[in-house]
Amino acid sequence: MATLFISDLHLDASRPEVTELFGRFLREEVRGADALYILGDLFEAWVGDDDSSEVGAYVAAHLREVADAGVPVYFIRGNRDFLVGDEYAQRAGFRILPDPAVVVLYGKPTLLMHGDLLCTDDVAYQQFRAQTRNPAWQAQFLAQPLAARLAFAAQARAASMARQKEMKGDNRAQFETITDVTPATVEATFARYGIDTLIHGHTHRPAIHDLDVGGHACQRIVLGDWYEQGSVLRVDENRADLKKI
Repeated sequence: MATLFISDLHLDASRPEVTELFGRFLREEVRGADALYILGDLFEAWVGDDDSSEVGAYVAAHLREVADAGVPVYFIRGNRDFLVGDEYAQRAGFRILPDPAVVVLYGKPTLLMHGDLLCTDDVAYQQFRAQTRNPAWQAQFLAQPLAARLAFAAQARAASMARQKEMKGDNRAQFETITDVTPATVEATFARYGIDTLIHGHTHRPAIHDLDVGGHACQRIVLGDWYEQGSVLRVDENRADLKKI
């Protein structure tokens, strides 16, 4: 038995094969797990729980089957699906956790995050994040017609892609630095929570990093994205195994 962690699936109607891969993963692997944690960006975009997309319905139905089979499912909102709310969580049978959240895995306290809070060198993004996490902004946004919200999401994705392309063209090395975690922020996070294991996604740079933080051995595990293939972290009492699927 193991606890499974995934993130950054970015499920969208344009990539049905990834949605199908996720469904197969739920049926074939998750049914026998101790728990499933989804650490954000399950969807490419989420503009409110009234979104009637086929992808959203498919995911909710399959996650509900997992939960009804007795496997707890937990979700941390990402930068693409931060508007996932209680209504959808109830439909899908998962529990929404705060970001960050400390959980106990086989007796070991572990910090879980989506990961974007660690990328503090990207000042423009952190400003946008602060704005869109404001309850007043969210209430105003969700009050708009669904079509307007979907148009906003499409525009935001296009702007993000254009910004990334521009940053890569100007200075590839600087782009890699800005869009990755900030080492000082990582160290401060370990110290603040007093833990020695951190699991997160967001950066799409899957790896297990062994760190020394203030003389303490720590481990930062970064989950992979699902753009080209699946990526899952399996944790049990003895080890953490990060692999493609």
